[in-house]
Amino acid sequence: MDIKLYDKVRLKSGETASIVEIYEDGIAYEADIDRPDGSIDTDTIRQEDIAAIVTENAA
Repeated sequence: MDIKLYDKVRLKSGETASIVEIYEDGIAYEADIDRPDGSIDTDTIRQEDIAAIVTENAA
């Protein structure tokens, strides 16, 4: 899974998130996570938290 900056991913929790920083490719990322209540939290996620890439950034 080749994740790039600003890709939108689906987390195993069912939430979606946008990658805003890549700390270590394939290991850890900073992401804006869309919470079920409509809020957005910025948090560190790990590769194993990601189920799939939803949309890829063209850049």
